[in-house]
Amino acid sequence: MQLIRRVVGSLRGTASLTVGRAHARGVIAAFIFMLGTGLASAQDMEPRSYSASPIDTNFLIGSYQRTTGDVALDADLPISDVKAAINTGILAYNRTFDLFGHTGSVAIVLPYLQGNLSGNVGSETKQITREGFGDLAFRLTENLIGSPALTPAEFARREPTTTLGVGVAVVAPTGEYNSQQLINISSHRWAFRPEIGGSQPIGNWFVEGSAGMWIFTDNNDFFGGHVRGQDPIWTFQAHVGYNFGPNLWLAADAIYYTGGRTSLDGVAGHDFQSATRAGFTLSVPIGNGFSAKASFGGWLTAQNAATFDRIGLTLQYRWFDP
Repeated sequence: MQLIRRVVGSLRGTASLTVGRAHARGVIAAFIFMLGTGLASAQDMEPRSYSASPIDTNFLIGSYQRTTGDVALDADLPISDVKAAINTGILAYNRTFDLFGHTGSVAIVLPYLQGNLSGNVGSETKQITREGFGDLAFRLTENLIGSPALTPAEFARREPTTTLGVGVAVVAPTGEYNSQQLINISSHRWAFRPEIGGSQPIGNWFVEGSAGMWIFTDNNDFFGGHVRGQDPIWTFQAHVGYNFGPNLWLAADAIYYTGGRTSLDGVAGHDFQSATRAGFTLSVPIGNGFSAKASFGGWLTAQNAATFDRIGLTLQYRWFDP
């Protein structure tokens, strides 16, 4: 918080005030974007999200993610070398079921974050730390084509085919938030993402894609008594992977997102975001219902967005209803 205050304060009373505030708000948006857990999953690359699954299947998931990145600022501003490092632990539960004759699923995700933000203001180095629970997320999906509601035994005998599904994710403002702090773990607002996606098997290969849009309510208790709004963010994902065996697969992942211009008390900022990221995901079976995943994602292009890299390790346990 002190970091951004110093930026704006150093520009107060000069002809650069408007520009300085715009850049400072860009920094704020970028790191709320990184810390806000509603978007921790928002910017994750998610292969196999719309692949077929049997009904009455349960998944318990534990995950660790480390995100590191920085933001490039105008050289005229007295701030440089702005960096963030965020450690996230995630506990999630997912269940599939019969939804109008097709496979549906519902998931709940609870994150816990510890983040550090540092930068140089003039000749001084400033640093802040935030830690606590992030915003609780929910997700409901239904495969409309190519994934009828099959029991595990029936599913084992099916021939892989094209699937197409829809989903909606909801992020509730349940995380750690203090309106006296500029940078928080929670975004202190609701977020919704309708999405459509599909998967196409080609022998042992699979090709997947999805498109969605994050829609945000306003934060009416933003720092300084202001109201912070944000335009929708469009997200587009693509994945190409290869199945080596049951639960053993490797996928190349890519995501593009754009939009998200913020406003303060109705005044739009100059922080329209766009970014492209790419990476990979490896899934390995361990046995007795357990599997592990390793993932990496790095930035390729970024405009008014944090240039961050993310590594992740996930342990998943799957079991069927009796």
